[in-house]
Amino acid sequence: MLDGVMRRLIDPPLGRAGAVLARRGVSADALSLAGAVAALACGAAAAAGWFGAALALLVLSRLADGLDGAVARQGDAAAAGGTEFGGFLDIVCDFVFYAAVPLGLAFYAPGANALAAAVLLAAYYLNAATFLGFAILAARRGMTTEARGKKTLYATTGLAEGTETILFYVAILAWPPAFAPLAYGFAGLCLVTAGARILLARRVFGAARAP
Repeated sequence: MLDGVMRRLIDPPLGRAGAVLARRGVSADALSLAGAVAALACGAAAAAGWFGAALALLVLSRLADGLDGAVARQGDAAAAGGTEFGGFLDIVCDFVFYAAVPLGLAFYAPGANALAAAVLLAAYYLNAATFLGFAILAARRGMTTEARGKKTLYATTGLAEGTETILFYVAILAWPPAFAPLAYGFAGLCLVTAGARILLARRVFGAARAP
């Protein structure tokens, strides 16, 4: 829901930083992987109860995630890492981030957090299925959109997008005792987003015959 607003704010500075990194030979794929490593370290820090370090690693992870696309859009796409594989790797690394933090908090306090983490991850699973399924059908039809920035995959909008997820993760790392109620609430937002995407897919693709 907030990604469109955030894109207008962060894309210009990210673009300038991406241009510098691309000139220095930093690849978009390397930044995607660095973001995933930082995300895993963030989850590990949360599991250990090192929440200050976890917040710092979260920032590093999302900075790398923002810069990978900025680098990919600079100059020669192949040299900068702006390939179809790069888009694939980017979304895989995003899902590493989505999973790492809830799992870390589940390990930190399994009695209080494990069920909420399981519900949240199940909601992510359903939301991801609708996102990727829509993207597959959109690609088959040649549909494109830049409503959420230039993407390799067709990116549909929703209540629970990247910005909301980051804000949610900042909240649960800053106030770990609130993880369970916040996780149930965010899982609900993910399910509403998935339901809305199903209705959108029914409207857009419902009359089309499968090849």
